[in-house]
Amino acid sequence: MTYYYKLGKIPHKRHTQFRQPDGSLYHEELMGTMGFSGIQSLLYHLHPPTQVQRIRGEKPEPIIYEESAPLRHRHLRTQTLTSGGDAIASRVLLMSNADISISVARPKEPMEYWYRFAHGDEIIFIHDGRGILETQFGTIHYRPGDYLAIPTGVLWRILPEPDVEQRMLIVEAWGHIEPPQRYLNQYGQFLETAPYCERDLRPPEELITHDREGEFEVRVKARGCITHYLYGHHPLDAIGWDGHLWPYAFNIVDFEPITGRVHQPPPVHQTFAGPGFVLCSFVPRLFDYHPLAIPAPYNHSNVDSDEVIYYVEGNFMSRKSIERGSITLHPSGIPHGPHPGKYQGSIGKDRTNELAVMIDTFRPLKLTDQALLLEDQNYLYSWTNLSSGVIL
Repeated sequence: MTYYYKLGKIPHKRHTQFRQPDGSLYHEELMGTMGFSGIQSLLYHLHPPTQVQRIRGEKPEPIIYEESAPLRHRHLRTQTLTSGGDAIASRVLLMSNADISISVARPKEPMEYWYRFAHGDEIIFIHDGRGILETQFGTIHYRPGDYLAIPTGVLWRILPEPDVEQRMLIVEAWGHIEPPQRYLNQYGQFLETAPYCERDLRPPEELITHDREGEFEVRVKARGCITHYLYGHHPLDAIGWDGHLWPYAFNIVDFEPITGRVHQPPPVHQTFAGPGFVLCSFVPRLFDYHPLAIPAPYNHSNVDSDEVIYYVEGNFMSRKSIERGSITLHPSGIPHGPHPGKYQGSIGKDRTNELAVMIDTFRPLKLTDQALLLEDQNYLYSWTNLSSGVIL
């Protein structure tokens, strides 16, 4: 849960006269969730945020999903994707359901417009790259390992550092993404037992007020359409704001792992909760310290969830033939577990240096035709001695 924060100039009292140097009023904008009963922030603009000069709609290209297919474990090799375009144009949608969409991107160009997803929050995990996340709440410098948490309603664009390779994992939720409730006390403060806290969240660093006229584009994704709004003034014209709703960065290396005498289940790695899914961080950690412990995970059946793992760095203790940028999907309905030799081979090891992001969804995920182009067809046979087989 974000905490109270403010940047720039604000008046002493909400919804009272706050005047610009020429005597005119600054223009308030209350941005809040759940009507007027959720978290919110109050921004003060030079110009009304409602002054749209032109508008046009654009239907996105239809998404083609895999038809009904045999239930099996999947492995997508995203390392082969080429880079190009900006942080939106370069997105490759891999899988989705009614709650969540999971994409990857390798942008090379800065966004020349601002963007907003109108139905929910987004998490952008920065695998590679540095640059600036620019929003009406201020700027955030991002670096490898950052989760960029962007609440719905926030205008943003990504400006990558020139000549720096960028690689991103994107989670788009139909609803709000928050820290798990069990990490918070009744007042919304992180508990002492939580694996991260307020100090680890990086809010916007600097609020830059733009007072410029011209033609500025904002794209809003909503209701199956991309709407292009053209403004005659710069949309990032806030001179101040305060509240609890704002974008932030949280780096995966600041997640403190929870360990035990025997193998700990995935919920100890949970980082965020969203509607119909959870997001977990696997980070370098000491292994279990019971004298008879088996550090590698045991076989398990995902009875109620599909498990997606994005492999970031290191040696993955339970997997073979996984590379940087690999994505595995272990669907509900069939068991999965460590590859042959990995369970026995983990005995006696005292630590792991893996970095990975896991997403468990509680509705089945469907793969897109773009995902199928990246699939390692032999992955489902990697628990046997077969090098390949036949999918009927």
